Amino acid sequence: MAGGAARAGMVLRAVAALAAPAGAADAAYGEYLAAECSTCHLRSGDFKGIPSIVGLPEADFIAALRAYRDRSRENVVMQTIAKSLSDADMAALAAYYHRLGTKR
Repeated sequence: MAGGAARAGMVLRAVAALAAPAGAADAAYGEYLAAECSTCHLRSGDFKGIPSIVGLPEADFIAALRAYRDRSRENVVMQTIAKSLSDADMAALAAYYHRLGTKR
């Protein structure tokens, strides 16, 4: 049953991606992907030794992840995580975290 739900979710994301304007990032998919990120980067925007990524401009967010992926930016944990992300995954995460806004 769980496998069927996962497949259904993938189909829904694919349909949504086809219906979205070209170049639009999927913030809902970004929220799903952010489960791993929020272990360290708090969704509240609080800084507890790990930089906040809430409210970052999307282009800056993507540039940082690409720099980790190509190892021009150092952090072993982030390099490992970024290596597993596609460009579409990065864009979805960037859209999600940007839409969370900044901590006030």
